[in-house]
Amino acid sequence: MAGRDDGRRQRTSGAGGQAEWAEELLEHLRPAGRDLHRVVAWLAGTAHAAVSLQDAAGHLLAGTPTPLDEGLVANITSGRIASAALEDRGRHLRLVRVERSHPAPAAVLAVMRESPFDRRVSDIVTHAAQVVELLLAGHESTAAGHRLRRATSDLRLAILQLLMVEDTVSARRVAAGLWPGLLDTDTACVYVVESSPAERDRLAEECLSATGEGALVVRCPAMDGHVIVLAPRDTAGQELRSLVGGRSGVFVGGSARQALARTAAAYGQAVSALAVARFRPEKAALYAERTRPERLMDPAALHDWTAHVLSPLDTLSHHTRAELLATTRLGLEFTAVNTAKVLGVSRNTVRARMDRVEGLLRTDFADLTVRAAVHLALNAQIGLAEPPAGAGPRPGAARLTDLLSTTALRAWAVELLGRLDPGGRDLRRTLRTWIAAGGNAERAAQQLGMHAQTVREHVRSAEPVLERELLAAGGDLYEVVLAHLVAGDLDQPLLHGTNPCHPDSPVHE
Repeated sequence: MAGRDDGRRQRTSGAGGQAEWAEELLEHLRPAGRDLHRVVAWLAGTAHAAVSLQDAAGHLLAGTPTPLDEGLVANITSGRIASAALEDRGRHLRLVRVERSHPAPAAVLAVMRESPFDRRVSDIVTHAAQVVELLLAGHESTAAGHRLRRATSDLRLAILQLLMVEDTVSARRVAAGLWPGLLDTDTACVYVVESSPAERDRLAEECLSATGEGALVVRCPAMDGHVIVLAPRDTAGQELRSLVGGRSGVFVGGSARQALARTAAAYGQAVSALAVARFRPEKAALYAERTRPERLMDPAALHDWTAHVLSPLDTLSHHTRAELLATTRLGLEFTAVNTAKVLGVSRNTVRARMDRVEGLLRTDFADLTVRAAVHLALNAQIGLAEPPAGAGPRPGAARLTDLLSTTALRAWAVELLGRLDPGGRDLRRTLRTWIAAGGNAERAAQQLGMHAQTVREHVRSAEPVLERELLAAGGDLYEVVLAHLVAGDLDQPLLHGTNPCHPDSPVHE
């Protein structure tokens, strides 16, 4: 056995030979060549030996498996000896200790060959061990950095999920440790930046850089190409717009400024604006930039109608009510699977919560007009957090038909749906029938006497004309449904499961 100093002798059989193998070994330290397995393979080829790198527990890290004496390995990894050389049944073995980053125990580099180790091969093994040590340290440092980034990313997602269910107190408490002051605000905007899934990680880092880490940047758990940015500062919108400008396939949609407790609604607004951004040359849009039907309704009447529609949930505790409303708000915008990913719960939990809301409201979410009406109520609840002038108890229950009868709203609906009239395919008829069929192309096709794929193509063709996504059910589709209700092209929805002809119905739609 030999100590490390004895193994580090620099004598070689010739300067030319040393220069050759030393140059090859140094190549493995260049940024493009830093690969632990390649170094071990190079050592095996250069030394004409079988080489293995294993940890203290005997797990192979690189090379080919080599049976080693456990006691000898323990002496080397524990630091009792730095290296060992022995001959066993005609095989010559050299073991060298390789340090690793704390707290990982040292590893052992084992080189076994049929010929004895001359000074040249001994030097090659010693220097290769030093290179392996450097590469291990770099790899473990990189791995530790990756774990830290992953943990930080998971923490950002956890904060967003807390905000999604209106638990701002817990969200602030979690954020305070790593990002002091980030959520010391009452309001924020939410942006969704879209790219290809392959570019998403780089885009997330660029969003962090662009906002100076003054925003909560989260890789969307539901959509592989989306990055969610919750930004308290007003300048974040311009920073993100500058980021997407001139880049192919990158878009950004932003919400109106909302209270932190309304993060779920702000996220829905940002996704809706993102759909508009895809049709715009600047590839960016804000939710407030488009006329929304609720803005054209009487605020006091809208407030009273919303309060009445959602009143069955008023008996619930604040936390349960907020949880159900946040889940339903997202569940009306996205699939149960994607909603579950955003909230960090199971899809069965999402369905159970929405079923409970459906039961409390005594209605049927399979009906697109019902979904549009409830979606309107949930949005109005956010937009009209404070009762407007004139709101309050009044004779008779508020009715959706009254809300939809304003002159401004009718003009909006006529203009929007009128875009579908030019052309010979009658997209408007197909769209109306498809909505009445609950968004089911097969049922709509039966009524229209055409193929289901033709129905889908008509609906898809209507999307750029209306500047709204329709096949992906969400806020865009519900606006188009409301436009049909305003125009009288669809039957009014039933809420609370009432009969509209019954004089005692609490809600007469």
